[in-house]
Amino acid sequence: MAAEENQQTATVIGQGYVGLPLAQAICAVGVKVYGYEISTSRVEALNSGTSHIDDLSDDELRGMISEGYEASSSPGVIAEADFIVICVPTPLDEGGGPDLRAVEAATRTIADHLKPGATVLLESTTYPGTTEDVVLPILEGGGNVHGRDFFLAFSPERVDPGSSSYGITNTPKLVGGITAIATARATAFYEQFVDTVVPLSGAKEAETAKLLENTYRHVNIALVNEMARFCHDLDINIWEVIRGAATKPFGFQKFTPGPGVGGHCIPIDPNYLSFQVKKTLGYQFRFVELAQEVNNSMPQYVGSRISDLLNEQGKPLNGAKILLLGVTYKPDIADQRESPAVPVAKVLRQKKADVTFHDPLVEEWRLEGGNLHRVEDLDSAITNADIVVLLQHHRDYDIDALALKAKVFFDTRGGASNGNNVHRL
Repeated sequence: MAAEENQQTATVIGQGYVGLPLAQAICAVGVKVYGYEISTSRVEALNSGTSHIDDLSDDELRGMISEGYEASSSPGVIAEADFIVICVPTPLDEGGGPDLRAVEAATRTIADHLKPGATVLLESTTYPGTTEDVVLPILEGGGNVHGRDFFLAFSPERVDPGSSSYGITNTPKLVGGITAIATARATAFYEQFVDTVVPLSGAKEAETAKLLENTYRHVNIALVNEMARFCHDLDINIWEVIRGAATKPFGFQKFTPGPGVGGHCIPIDPNYLSFQVKKTLGYQFRFVELAQEVNNSMPQYVGSRISDLLNEQGKPLNGAKILLLGVTYKPDIADQRESPAVPVAKVLRQKKADVTFHDPLVEEWRLEGGNLHRVEDLDSAITNADIVVLLQHHRDYDIDALALKAKVFFDTRGGASNGNNVHRL
């Protein structure tokens, strides 16, 4: 479907957890939207009205299609766009540094099909300087000149998967362009569908703001994780400690401990900042590295606590029947990316424990050494397990009811009431 004359056109590159909801928000204000994906099977599924993410139902996707949304694997849709938004993954490489191959590939495709006067927007999280030092040279490599042939800005995604409170439109949007004009163009674009747009002085500031947000969370989660460990050793209830501290109306924000950190942001984003500081300035970002050390150690700690609880029952970890409840990285979504349940299971399986799992949102759990299928009879699985471990508190779980059926119930999320068989992180 071609765009109507004078109708703005946007192409969103990457139709995952970030790009697809963004495309939905843009569609809603009458902009013609193309969703560019290199996966032809995903393109076919999207155009048939089948969504692959938790935050967008099939009905909502079909509504987008009725508004003119099209998914495409043809780079020709980039040539039609007044605004091109890059929403591709930026994972860590094997050495722990940023893997920008998807960003670079997307940018090269844009450079080959750039419409004169188009504005390019990078939303993929990355280290400070990526927009100017990586994306800009690629776009200018074919003879295009920034400020004459195109405009470039960075606007970090702030998607909170599964949230019923915050979405694209009511989450403030940061924007930092290569120039003031680029910032203004990007700001005007986002103001069409985002309630509050906050222009910053440049792309590096916008890039760093996103990293500060998630580094703040990463460090504070590490703080309560470490406190949980020594509070257990001191026979102090960390959950009561947090409940008490959280009553203070100023100067404190509540964070809770858990079996580790997961998702596409917290375990990854702070490393971008640490990487750039070390690469550019030659010294370490010690808070990030310490937080990483603490949070990465939590699955091993959970394994040790499980072993201790089994020992109290006169059972070894080897051969013990362990049922894990909730294996996604966040409650009430099916996303397994970077879930701390994976390293917890790895620790237990290395000790030859008999690990099973249940998750209302996951039928098959992807693990090294063989995937697991969800237990179908949850009540029976709880009864037969030597220990039941709550790793994720989905709303579908009645935690107290489940705990009552268990021989031993280990709660890593603080959701269970007190009971003789209930033990908390």
